[in-house]
Amino acid sequence: MRKRKLGKSGLEVSAIGFGCMGLSFGYGPAQEKHKAVSLIRQAFELGVTFFDTAEAYGPFTNEEVVGEALAPIRDKVVIATKFGFKNGDPTSGTDSRPERIRAVADASLKRLRTDHLDLFYQHRVDPNVPIEDVAGAVKELIRAGKVEHFGLSEAGVQTIRRAHAVQPLTAIQSEYSLWWRSPEAEVLPVCEELGIGFVPFSPLGKGFLTGKIDETTTFTKDDFRNIVPRFSAENRKANQVLVDLIGSIAATKKATPAQIALAWLLAQNPWIVPIPGTTKLHRLEENIDAGGIDLSPDDLREVDGALAKVEIQGARYPERLQQLVGR
Repeated sequence: MRKRKLGKSGLEVSAIGFGCMGLSFGYGPAQEKHKAVSLIRQAFELGVTFFDTAEAYGPFTNEEVVGEALAPIRDKVVIATKFGFKNGDPTSGTDSRPERIRAVADASLKRLRTDHLDLFYQHRVDPNVPIEDVAGAVKELIRAGKVEHFGLSEAGVQTIRRAHAVQPLTAIQSEYSLWWRSPEAEVLPVCEELGIGFVPFSPLGKGFLTGKIDETTTFTKDDFRNIVPRFSAENRKANQVLVDLIGSIAATKKATPAQIALAWLLAQNPWIVPIPGTTKLHRLEENIDAGGIDLSPDDLREVDGALAKVEIQGARYPERLQQLVGR
């Protein structure tokens, strides 16, 4: 696995990370703990050194799984986790008061079985707490040795600038993929300007870009995609044209659609590190192999030209959740 550095921070990670959320939250029933632990360890054996979790995934159970899985190899991996929701519950609203940030850090350290958090993100911007206070609280945690690096998730550019002025940011995490390119307008340019790394979550479009989901696919009742407008049967049918396009490019490269989607992200900038998630070993292997696919400038022009003719249907979040992003 090739390595990359997140911006100018010097934090080096595998070119493709592992988003651990889906092992216990968001996409149907949680995996049995021993299976989730085994998959995380297999990811490491295959070259992954960057693992993403959060107190909100479960809540709390995902950090416990990640902590158990990585404890034997803690000094060889980078663990990212997040604070920012009341009691760790995404449905209860935001809470980034400095005292809450400190409490989350201490609790996450215990669940992750470690003495430091490599990367500590604000999960969503809290409109009730000045971002300068948030950055100041993380700065204190860095001085105390409990946190190594500071990040923001789904933040707007003015928030990024204000936070960075107090405590330099190592990474911005937001959704970014072939079917959600909004960060290209403002967020990626400010990351490049300030020397901040960018970590795309849902780099495979919550599974849609793999080509394994179509209008007839049904999701379990506790699957987040049931409330995502983009995943209505009608919109899945309309958006199939994008998957077909990626599939045709993949065929010429002797690759899978998922691998092309990940290779495209890697080709955008050297400081971009996608974090696909999966519960299956063969998908993990497929994702990791994408790191060895190089798309040429001609390939990228072909993709961009084809994408320009595709109009994606459906919002990526229901309105309630959309209000939490881009602040």
